[in-house]
Amino acid sequence: MEYYRTSSTHESSSLKRRRWEERTTTAATTATPRKILRFSGLDEEMACAVMPPVTVVLEGRSICHRIHLHKHESYESLAVALRRMFVDIEGSSSDDRAGRLDLTNAVPGYLVAYEDMEDDLLLAGDLSWKDFVRVVKRIRILPTKPKRGSGRRSNGGGGGGGGGSRRG
Repeated sequence: MEYYRTSSTHESSSLKRRRWEERTTTAATTATPRKILRFSGLDEEMACAVMPPVTVVLEGRSICHRIHLHKHESYESLAVALRRMFVDIEGSSSDDRAGRLDLTNAVPGYLVAYEDMEDDLLLAGDLSWKDFVRVVKRIRILPTKPKRGSGRRSNGGGGGGGGGSRRG
């Protein structure tokens, strides 16, 4: 701390100046670490709260849903939310924690995948939860089996292809 000598006529103003200088120098030295501590001490949930919601797309439906991942603490709570969104639409939960709910059985007959920031399609659950929340851009719920009716059955099953060998 530095003190300045002044004449006795300006004793009161110099005393005020010294006090002010002491306060500003001590405040300047202590304010910076407090700000740094305050920023470094932010919870990850608060940082996630700034992130926008993620789009959830169920293959075959035209309407997408949005979900805030910062409201979930794990893949299990995400699985419960997906179950409520797509299976238990009325809010009835007959399977209310009877068995452990995870991403493999959140939406029966479907597989939960996600698109990351590089538009790669990856299986949800492979990363830790915190890493998943950081990189996910869109959640895609894909059917585990291809739909019937669009495969070989419509091309060669009716008997029109083998009828030419029977003549007579």
